[in-house]
Amino acid sequence: MNVLLLGSGGREHALAWALSASPLLTKLFCAPGNAGIAEVAQCIPLDPANQGAIIEFCRDERIELVVIGPEAPLVAGLGDALGVSGIRYFGPTKSAARLEGSKGFTKDLCRVAGIPTAAYGRFMDLEAAKTYLASQSIPIVIKADGLAAGKGVVIAETRADAQAAVEACLSGIFGAAGAEVVIEEFLTGEEASFFALCDGVTALPLASAQDHKRVGEGDTGPNTGGMGAYSPAPVMSAEMTERVMNEIIHPTVREMAARGTPFKGVLFAGLMITATGPKLIEYNVRFGDPETQVLMMRLKSDLLAALLATTDGVLQNFDMRWSDDAALTVVMAAKGYPGTPEKGTEIKGLELAKAVPNVEIFHAGTRRDGDRIVADGGRVLNVTGRGKTVQEARDAAYAAIAKIDWPGGFYRRDIGWRALQRVKS
Repeated sequence: MNVLLLGSGGREHALAWALSASPLLTKLFCAPGNAGIAEVAQCIPLDPANQGAIIEFCRDERIELVVIGPEAPLVAGLGDALGVSGIRYFGPTKSAARLEGSKGFTKDLCRVAGIPTAAYGRFMDLEAAKTYLASQSIPIVIKADGLAAGKGVVIAETRADAQAAVEACLSGIFGAAGAEVVIEEFLTGEEASFFALCDGVTALPLASAQDHKRVGEGDTGPNTGGMGAYSPAPVMSAEMTERVMNEIIHPTVREMAARGTPFKGVLFAGLMITATGPKLIEYNVRFGDPETQVLMMRLKSDLLAALLATTDGVLQNFDMRWSDDAALTVVMAAKGYPGTPEKGTEIKGLELAKAVPNVEIFHAGTRRDGDRIVADGGRVLNVTGRGKTVQEARDAAYAAIAKIDWPGGFYRRDIGWRALQRVKS
C-alpha cells in the first residue's frame, strides 16, 4: 500500500525507518521530510498545514494511509478533512486532539473521570490568576493552555517568577495559545513517558521511555523539546504499567467515547511517578520526540500493521512485540538552541558514525545542500544506540557521536544518568 507520512523531524525519520521495513508497504512518501528521511522515503515539498494540497496529493498518488506526525495539523482538524474525503488516516479527530490542544480541557476531563493529576486552576483574567497564585505554594507550574511549540511551560521557583510567567502568558506572548493560563501544583517524583495505541474503545500499551527535557547536563537550564531519551523506563515496572493503564489510560478512553469524541491514534501520557503512584502531567496526541526514536529501535512488530489495526478499530485482536534490549538516543542540537539556533553549518562524518554497530542516526533539522548535509533547525540529529543494557546502548550512541564532525553543534554527555544511577545504587 502507498503511505504518506507528514512531518520533518527526528520522530518522523524514526517512523519512516520503521514503516519502510513493513512487507505491507508499496511506496512511502513524506511531506516535507528531511535529508535523512529522503534515504527511506520520497520527500514531497508539501506543508502539512495545507489540508487541500494534502488531500489532492493523496488522491493523485492513491494514498491508502496518512500518518500524521506533528500535533499542529491534528489540532487543526486535518484528520477530519481526510476522513470527509474518504482517506484513511492515523491520528485523532480535531475534537479528540483537544487532549493536547487544550491543557485546561484535559485537566477538567481528569477531574470528571477521577484521573490522578496535579491540583490546578484555569484563568483568562489576570487578577483572578494572581489571586489564585497567592494562595498556592512554591514552586508552581505555569502553562499556556494551547500549543506553544514546547515553550509554554514555566516551572516557577519564586512568587515573582510565577507572577511574571502568568503576566507574560496572558499578555499575548504565545498568541492564541496563551489566551488562557493553567496554574498547576508542582509534583515531585520521577517523570516517565508512556504510550498507548487507542482505537476508540481498546487501548494497547506500548513501551515506556524517559527523556531529558533540560538543555544542560544534570538536567539543568531551560526546558527544550528533549535532549535525549532511553527505553525502557526503569520506573515503569509491570505493576506501575498496569496502574497507569487502569487509573489513567482506560478512564480517558472511556470518557472520550462517552462524550461522543472517541480517541483513535497514539495517546502519549507524560507522567510523574509520585510516592502515592502515577499522576498525569499532560497528554500529547502523537508520538513523542525524541521518545519515538528509542521506541522504534526496540519495536519487533510491524509498525504499519499496528497503525492500520488502530485506524480500523481492531486493536483487541492485535499484540505488540518488543526487544528486551535497551535503546538510548542523544540529541545533537545547533548552537543557540533552545533560543535562536545557528543554521547552515555543515555536518561531516555521518557515514563513519552510521557504521558503528547497533546505531541508527535519525535526522531532525537537516537539509541537503549539494553533497553536504547542513543544520536547518534547533534539534538536528538523534544518535541512537541499542544494547542489552542502558549502559551498552549509551556507549554505542556516544561512540557514534565521537565520529561526527560538527563544530556548530552541541549535545549532553550524561543522557541516561538516572537509569545508570539506579543500577549503581
